[in-house]
Amino acid sequence: ASMFNASHSYSSMMLELEQRVRELETWTEGKAVIVQGAAGTFCSGSDLNAVRAIANPHDGMKMCEFMQNTLTRLLRLPLISVALVEGRALGGGAELTTACDFRLMTSDGVIQFVHKHMGLVPGWGGAARLVRIVGSQNALKLLSGAKKVDPDFGKQMGLVDEVLHCSSGEGNALAHAEQWLSPFIKGPAPVIQAVKRVVVSGRELPLDEALQTERSVFGTVWGGPANLEALALKPKHK
Repeated sequence: ASMFNASHSYSSMMLELEQRVRELETWTEGKAVIVQGAAGTFCSGSDLNAVRAIANPHDGMKMCEFMQNTLTRLLRLPLISVALVEGRALGGGAELTTACDFRLMTSDGVIQFVHKHMGLVPGWGGAARLVRIVGSQNALKLLSGAKKVDPDFGKQMGLVDEVLHCSSGEGNALAHAEQWLSPFIKGPAPVIQAVKRVVVSGRELPLDEALQTERSVFGTVWGGPANLEALALKPKHK
């Protein structure tokens, strides 16, 4: 699995994230990416100075366009993506977690859409993605209440896929995340990537287009090495 560090200063994090996504788009032998913060904090959102620097609506919308594009590309990568939430994922950091396929959280982790407290709404696509993950009523509660999502609440709501039995300061969260991820990335990269592609098309496209994409992706693995090897080794499904 590839790694990305999410907790640099805001502007450098945005630029570095786009650069890493661009690299991952050409990573043909990859299977997964884990997004992790540094020093026990996933991503604590923008500092107020960064917000003041782009205070006019035009600049704010340009920034949103850049981040929506980057996070949509992250979500569409043919890699299984995991947000490893240690400590706090606030504001834009909370939005970043929704651009991953899965969210794993340490026992002291918190996801909080604090936008209302800053007189804002999500602008990086976090609201649209949140609705798809937890439904519109839960999304409305999280955004209008700026509610803190701890591991139990997150699991109950379906925002958090697994609570890791460690805290953010212990330094072994990554090993726990890799262990959780390992069953989902067993097998050859082309097969794992094909699985992600058909799920992305099913999630995003109208049914007819999704079915067409599924046929095309099926064609890339049918008769491929993994398929032929499986046929040779396993005459019956177990």
